[in-house]
Amino acid sequence: KNKFRTCSLNLIEFPSAQKHSSKNCQKKLYAPYFMNLVLSRMPTTSSVTISMSCNEVSLSFHVYFSQAYFHLGINDKLGLSGRPDRPIGCLGTSKIYRILGKTVVCYSIIFDLSDFYMSQDVMMLIDDIKNALQFIKQYWKMRGRPLFVVLIREDNIRGSRFNPILDMLAAFKKGIVGGVKVHVDRVQTLVSGAVVEQLDFLRITETEEAPVFKSLEELDLPKHSKVKRQSSTPNASELEQQPDININDWKNKSTYEILQKLDDCNCLASQALLLSILLKREGPNFITKEGTVAEHIERIYRRAGSKKLWLVLRYSAAFAQKFSSSITPHITTLLVHGKQVTLGAFGHEEEVISNPLSPAVIKNIIYEKCQLQDEREAVVQQELVIHIGWIISNSPELFSGMLKIRIGWIIHAMKYELKFRAGDMPAKDLYQMSPSEVKQLLLDILQPQQQGRGWLNRRQIDGSLNRTPAGFYDRVWQILERTPNGLIVAGRYLPQQPTLSDMTMYEMNFSLLVEDMLQNIDQPEYRQIIVELLMVISVILERNPELEFQDKVDLDKVVQEAFHDFQKDHNRPKGAEHQDDMTAFYNTHPVGKKGTCSYLSKAVISLLLEGDVKTSNDDPCTIS
Repeated sequence: KNKFRTCSLNLIEFPSAQKHSSKNCQKKLYAPYFMNLVLSRMPTTSSVTISMSCNEVSLSFHVYFSQAYFHLGINDKLGLSGRPDRPIGCLGTSKIYRILGKTVVCYSIIFDLSDFYMSQDVMMLIDDIKNALQFIKQYWKMRGRPLFVVLIREDNIRGSRFNPILDMLAAFKKGIVGGVKVHVDRVQTLVSGAVVEQLDFLRITETEEAPVFKSLEELDLPKHSKVKRQSSTPNASELEQQPDININDWKNKSTYEILQKLDDCNCLASQALLLSILLKREGPNFITKEGTVAEHIERIYRRAGSKKLWLVLRYSAAFAQKFSSSITPHITTLLVHGKQVTLGAFGHEEEVISNPLSPAVIKNIIYEKCQLQDEREAVVQQELVIHIGWIISNSPELFSGMLKIRIGWIIHAMKYELKFRAGDMPAKDLYQMSPSEVKQLLLDILQPQQQGRGWLNRRQIDGSLNRTPAGFYDRVWQILERTPNGLIVAGRYLPQQPTLSDMTMYEMNFSLLVEDMLQNIDQPEYRQIIVELLMVISVILERNPELEFQDKVDLDKVVQEAFHDFQKDHNRPKGAEHQDDMTAFYNTHPVGKKGTCSYLSKAVISLLLEGDVKTSNDDPCTIS
């Protein structure tokens, strides 16, 4: 009944990877190695036969396909400018193309080093390959077989990175990768079953320049060259990544002195910092001994990527204003899950994204909000958006209670977590960690960890994540119903009217209004105390329907009153120093006789009893 075969993928080796003789086996090992994975969902009754030799198939760069598709839909009479310059997705790169008489195959954007540096992390690259295969398996609907090209570079098999790649290749040989069936074969065998698309819209006139599809070529080593063993290439140490200059000492020095230092300096991190000064002062086209400033930064970017110097790589990526075009669909994924995204550094102005935006607009927001505080923040925030987009698609429960994904605050939580893990030792630098380590750290802080952690740590993490208890926004609505003059927190005022008349309890706009009120709080642990206070007020009002607030409720004053009671019980003398240090209060258990909720409850009841009490004939506790 079902004429479709089992979904599978076929791994193909291009002839160019086999052209070396057995005498040159070392050259073959270190040359770029091309593999094709083909997902099979093709009817058994039909197939596509293409008459072409393998030598006619060329592997081209991703960017050339974007340039070719730019011509799609151009119409001067209708004012149509053609397809935007955006990357081709996994489904688009899984076809064979006939373009201007040539047969071309394209590899996915995840292998494009010019796009973003995350693919230079082998563990991230392997995850991206598995995710791409899963995506193709799920959404491929064409009759032929999808073609997926895997590109393995020399630096992918150096040092500790060799074993993960070897494990992936072993999984290919076994026939299954991440639940997707794979099959290794030659291009001659599989090309006949692939999908071939003719780009007929490329009708280039004599005055127009035809798009050029340059093939990817292997680098030939000298005949007598020796290749070091993979295990002899160690990972970069933290000391190797640190700059040996202080950038503040060089900001006021002349351009000539900076150029002299740049020529004498062997440290890539220091070179990147010196070039950043020249970039801001002289511009990207200023000439150095190694070309323009922009070209020099790009060269450092590639060298740092090859050596896996993540700190230098992030510096140079930020100076070159690298941008990952895959951020846009990930932000859209977050919006579809009912979240808002804020971009910007912790403690500074943030930009809220509540609607899908173009890649150019998102890039401008990131570099405008982040680069003034710390250049590296702009690229790390891009990493986190990509990680969070994948995580929320696979494990949405990790984001329960989080209405706004504040990227800068999440970075703050990750840095705090590193300090907590280090204890008395120096904390690990987040910017020196590989993208896969950053992703794992993100997963660690998203998953509630209770054992061995004080309440200060828990409130720091939950406050940074903007996490709220279940039903929190509904309870704030109920509080507002009993507070005629509204609520105040951190200088933000939430009035009862027209809020209650214009909105409903369960609508998203009200929840966002509450989040806007809490957004002015600049300390994560204090934000979490305010959330606990609102929950306490809700419970008290729910159990005492005869009570309501008579005046504006300043939540900051309620917390201060509770903190003063806490100080009295802990024998803090009035003249003691650091009276405003609330660390001990933040680190106190919320439940119990001496818990924070007991002090908050006492302050709330005191404020409630200052007003009038509503009486009812049905009240069994009437005195007369």
